[in-house]
Amino acid sequence: MTTHPDSAAPLRVGLVGAGPWARLTHAPALAAHPAAVLSGVWGRRPEAAETLAAAHGTEAYTGEAGIDALLAASDAVAFAVPPDVQAPLAARAAEAGCHLLLDKPVATTVAGARAVADAAERARVASVVFCTLRFAEGTAGWIAEQAAAGGWFTARALWMGALFAPGASSEFGASPWRREKGGLWDVGPHALSVLIPVLGDVTEVVAARGPADATHLLLRHTSGASSTVTLALGAPEGAAGTEVEFRGERGVSALPAGGGDALGAFGAAVDALADAARTGVAHPCDVRFGLRLTEVLAQAEEAVGRA
Repeated sequence: MTTHPDSAAPLRVGLVGAGPWARLTHAPALAAHPAAVLSGVWGRRPEAAETLAAAHGTEAYTGEAGIDALLAASDAVAFAVPPDVQAPLAARAAEAGCHLLLDKPVATTVAGARAVADAAERARVASVVFCTLRFAEGTAGWIAEQAAAGGWFTARALWMGALFAPGASSEFGASPWRREKGGLWDVGPHALSVLIPVLGDVTEVVAARGPADATHLLLRHTSGASSTVTLALGAPEGAAGTEVEFRGERGVSALPAGGGDALGAFGAAVDALADAARTGVAHPCDVRFGLRLTEVLAQAEEAVGRA
């Protein structure tokens, strides 16, 4: 794996994306990180890239030439664009020798996610997929504790958003890819990123549709345990919430409330990427894990289509 040439120097991280997620989380977290430098912002909309870059005292890039210029100015690239825009740009960044801080899902097709994973492997660059709960202060340790405990019989995960509810004001509700792909692809990676480290890889997938964009999954894992998952972005506001619980020989363990802010979690993801780049040791939540998430979600999508 390619390592950062000078581990004492700040990691220069370019940001691809200038929308709400980049503005609210990625850019401020990178600008405030003590061991990183925001080396520039690339956006599909020049005015958005320029506004965000100016807010954090860095360079704005746009267009095809701008991508190449940002990659040349960066040791790593963070992505805050739709998944199927992210995938080809991430493969391009890896080929340029940049480490990858990816958003979830890596792509919404297995071929797209595999292309990124293969490019990262060929270039020997480090990668981290920003599954928030794997890095948030209040939840990362809890997930590790449940994995170490073992002995789980079953689990239940529920990720219900109300982005599309009448009167909802979230900027993310206007996202075309979320409208098209729904909760399965947007919040499904969050659920799987908690369940798989604790129960093992998914070996069987059963899926069914619910109301609106709701999707119900029944999963079997390599440990022998089963899990059920309910995912939605179009739930009524009164039904929204996030829950995860594991049940086994030691009793019941539930996801801690208020798992930590996104800014802190993203800063921890930057640390994880820097460590992987410095040591050459792959992080557990890397692009290969991101590929596996895409494979499971694609299998679920296919099962729902057959139902």
